[in-house]
Amino acid sequence: MSYANLYEAPGPRGVRRNRVLAAAVALVLLALAYVVYVRFDEKEQWAAEKWTPLLRGDVWATFILPGLAGTLGAAVAGVVLAGLFGLVFATARMSDHRWIRVPAAMVVEFFRSVPLLLLIFFAFFGAYVLTGFHVSAFAAVVFGLTLYNGSVIAEIVRAGVRSLPKGQREAAYAMGMRKNQVMRLVLLPQALRAMLPALVSQFIVLLKDSALGLIVGYDELVDRGLNGIAANFSNVIPAAILIAAIFILINLALDRLAHRLGAARGQ
Repeated sequence: MSYANLYEAPGPRGVRRNRVLAAAVALVLLALAYVVYVRFDEKEQWAAEKWTPLLRGDVWATFILPGLAGTLGAAVAGVVLAGLFGLVFATARMSDHRWIRVPAAMVVEFFRSVPLLLLIFFAFFGAYVLTGFHVSAFAAVVFGLTLYNGSVIAEIVRAGVRSLPKGQREAAYAMGMRKNQVMRLVLLPQALRAMLPALVSQFIVLLKDSALGLIVGYDELVDRGLNGIAANFSNVIPAAILIAAIFILINLALDRLAHRLGAARGQ
């Protein structure tokens, strides 16, 4: 994909200035990394006995893999349900009927404004007050992820559809298509490519937000992997670095998948 139409290419002076700024930023980051390394070394955070447990199979089987399974389980359920929620409410917000459009807008704006942590708390503790039934930690986390991220996805979908030229819609209507056919067969397929980067970014946010499940005792990667390992081996920093690396690898994989899908759709 070419970005030449998005900005003017810098001239020789601009190129030199950018190189100088890049070198200065690189030096600052290297200096910061050195300071962090030295401070951690003074606290013996690089000692072998703190890192060795992270290489043991029983540690992975007891802490990391179960936590990773919990994180991925909540994230997959959240992605599916939030995607459905976003699609339904985006379509409702674009309805020609005010009695559908206005309530849908109120729902989306409400759940976009409420912090995710409060939604999880409400599902976990408030469900018993309202219904008399206890909700599992998994259900509470998925409930919060679905409503919050689904509301954001609804706006992404609506913006993607609205960004298409009006001629696409008018041409479809001229061919005799109904409104649901226009949306399903003409607008959404075209808008998906434009929405894909934003959707993947939101799914990455959803994956990271699943870590809030530790507040209600859900066995996810941060709680099981970080807190569990640190409590048993007193190696908070090494465990945190490992968990962060796992999240980074998963997010990079999602980003690469998005690029592949975008390239496939462009062919």
